[in-house]
Amino acid sequence: MNKGKRYAKALEAFDKTASYDVNAAIENVIKTSTAKFDETVELHVKLGVDGRNADQQVRGVVVLPNGTGKSVRVLVIARGDKADEATKAGADYVGAEEIVTKINGGWLDFDVAITTPDMMGIVGRIARILGPKGLMPNPKSGTVTMDVAKAVKDAKAGKVEYRLDKTNNVHVVIGKKSFGQEKLVENFNTVMEAIVKAKPAAAKGQYIKSVTLASTMGPGVKVTYNI
Repeated sequence: MNKGKRYAKALEAFDKTASYDVNAAIENVIKTSTAKFDETVELHVKLGVDGRNADQQVRGVVVLPNGTGKSVRVLVIARGDKADEATKAGADYVGAEEIVTKINGGWLDFDVAITTPDMMGIVGRIARILGPKGLMPNPKSGTVTMDVAKAVKDAKAGKVEYRLDKTNNVHVVIGKKSFGQEKLVENFNTVMEAIVKAKPAAAKGQYIKSVTLASTMGPGVKVTYNI
């Protein structure tokens, strides 16, 4: 069965015009996730803000109670005691100038980059490489910090970043199909609560415009979400 046939069959499994409570929505996502691999479940939220205005940006981080289901490779750019702390906390790669040189040479075998404020001078040399990949450390995402041990542990535990895109949508991974309904609901609620709390003071009118859940290969399922 190719993707087209599988997708069409999945659409027959629920009413795509209806909106479901989160439990029923996730049940439908799991039911229509029929690929041979463990599909990722993604949350897509349309917000009633105008991201062109600096005072209406929505961005933050949250640690999912059940993780993401993905093994996260963490790089820490630090020196001395902070480098030692990172290693003890379980960072996969730790270094300073030699890491920057390696990245300049094309190495990008990591998922999260963390650094200390004093290292931003040398990290800035690779901003043009890390930025487009979404890997540039940023204080707002908790990846520029003196508490590197906590940052490493949070990343390993399933910390995800949510941020507004150019179309005023937020896209966040909330786990894997194999998590089951209960764990996916917990992760969903954690992310949605964070997004609601991040509502800009300048935002007017309806904040949550629409909420949709989907697996990697499955159709989108609309979620009823009221605040």
